[in-house]
Amino acid sequence: MGVFELRVKQQGEPALVPPAAETSKGSYYLSNLDQNIAVIVQTVYCFSGADDGDGDSSSAGVVLRESLAKVLVHYYPLAGRLTISGEGKLAVDCTGEGAVFVEAEADCAMADIGDVTEPDPSVLGKLVYSVPGAKNILEMPLLAAQVTKFKCGGFVLGLAINHCMFDGVGAMEFVNSWGETARGLPLSLPPALDRAVLRARDPPQLEFPHHEFAQITDDDSDEVAPPPHDGEPLLHRSFRFTPASIARLKALALLEGRPCTTFEALAGFVWSARTRALGMGPSRRSKLLFAVDGRPRFAPPLPAGYFGNAIVLTSAACAAGELAASPPRAVRLVRGAVEAVTDAYMRSAVDYFEATRARPSLASTLLITAWSRLPFRAADFGWGPPSAYGPAALPEKEVALFLSCGEERGGVRVLLGLPAAAMAEFQRLVEEVTAA
Repeated sequence: MGVFELRVKQQGEPALVPPAAETSKGSYYLSNLDQNIAVIVQTVYCFSGADDGDGDSSSAGVVLRESLAKVLVHYYPLAGRLTISGEGKLAVDCTGEGAVFVEAEADCAMADIGDVTEPDPSVLGKLVYSVPGAKNILEMPLLAAQVTKFKCGGFVLGLAINHCMFDGVGAMEFVNSWGETARGLPLSLPPALDRAVLRARDPPQLEFPHHEFAQITDDDSDEVAPPPHDGEPLLHRSFRFTPASIARLKALALLEGRPCTTFEALAGFVWSARTRALGMGPSRRSKLLFAVDGRPRFAPPLPAGYFGNAIVLTSAACAAGELAASPPRAVRLVRGAVEAVTDAYMRSAVDYFEATRARPSLASTLLITAWSRLPFRAADFGWGPPSAYGPAALPEKEVALFLSCGEERGGVRVLLGLPAAAMAEFQRLVEEVTAA
């Protein structure tokens, strides 16, 4: 079978969509939890277009563009531009210039692009707008939307959003608000725009060691060779864990008689299996990083609709040999990292950045990004929920992405990249727990 090449033709120039009404101008504060994740996150939402709404996608561009202008009145910082504050931190200059909006047409039916849950960047990358020639994050819009119509009557909404504007929960609240606006409904959850609730204390109070920022070097082990497979090209694969296979993982990792959560069991397994697959020496330390939603953990909790990043990184580390010998050990460490995230820990993390401006180290690290509980299917702009959705780009070499299995309740897909030999071993380890 030949390699499929998606041809997408842009209709006219990219347009700026400013808020539909006058909004506040000036500088908009970004908290310390927004500072270390100024990366563009690309996602796609596929709509069949023929089932309900207007019956086809002919009006999709107009509906999405007009409703974007209206919802930006509530989310006006997204219409601004990223800048550097006098403190040397990221901030938003609320210029009201607008989000970037692009309309395009594909030369095929939506079914021809294949399984969106197995992302092919050469295909899906054409459905999300990237600013030509942008040299750094300051030259990219905070929000770019591309609507691509297909010959079958369906369309894809591709979003490129700067992560410093919000985390997954906040992004889904924005997309849901945009959908409500497109359907002529009032916002069910207006954004709480004030990020000053997460300002650092003066003076900063560092109450925890914050190992998430620790650099693991070869000095930490008896090896001086670089990690195995370093520099090799990556294969990317998606692994499906059904509710039955997740139940098996939980049974294998029963901790002190206390049942573990799906995330604890799956994160422990993926961390342990990936460490084994990479062939790390037994004394080399392997680090796990993942984000915990701080919204319900802050005291008092953050306001409903908090617009911004409320996720805090937490970490665990262990000698590779210990991880391989005892999968329950990995799960126990994951649980400890989750339970460490208290209000005091999160306030200390905010202050830690204030005092050090440190960035998390990804050496010998697995970074798990869990999207499996995000309500992607709530993105309804009048054509019903999306028929498919997911990331348009593949995870970096240190990242494993957890996604929901669409219609299957309780199932999780794990997407990650590994060198070929390591991927074969990781697949073997997965099949041991999923094939039964």
